[in-house]
Amino acid sequence: MRYLVRAIKYFVAFCVLYVAILWLSLRMSGMEVSVWDSVAVTMQTTRGRLLAAAVVVLSAAYPRFGFVTRRVECLMDEDREQIVSAFEVSGFRAVSQTDERMVFRSGSIVRRLTLLGEDEITVRQYGQWVEITGIRRAVARVTYRLEMYMDNKRR
Repeated sequence: MRYLVRAIKYFVAFCVLYVAILWLSLRMSGMEVSVWDSVAVTMQTTRGRLLAAAVVVLSAAYPRFGFVTRRVECLMDEDREQIVSAFEVSGFRAVSQTDERMVFRSGSIVRRLTLLGEDEITVRQYGQWVEITGIRRAVARVTYRLEMYMDNKRR
């Protein structure tokens, strides 16, 4: 169910982006055509239908490739300070913490909107590693910082 909700969110986001770009294009060209008339005409062409199909396929595939799990060699108990610091520097704040799991969310409403509400990142212990799970770009940013902090701690 969560996958379907994410796919729908991305479909809506792509549609809003398309309409915004089209509106801006029409305003800059000085044409007196409404955005909705332009969308209707575009969807009657083969290219318009291909564009719509591409948006549907991309929206359906993005949740599969847009969310990842990365591992960093550290221990949640011993390195909690570095983990929290890496998230804070990346713009996330701790929402809940237990012995087995830490959950972080974006500290900014604007960032939360740009991530379409999919700003939750979960940290779990996995052997000698911590697993960081969430949206790809945020996880990559946090993982890079945490690896840097862990390298500095080891030296």
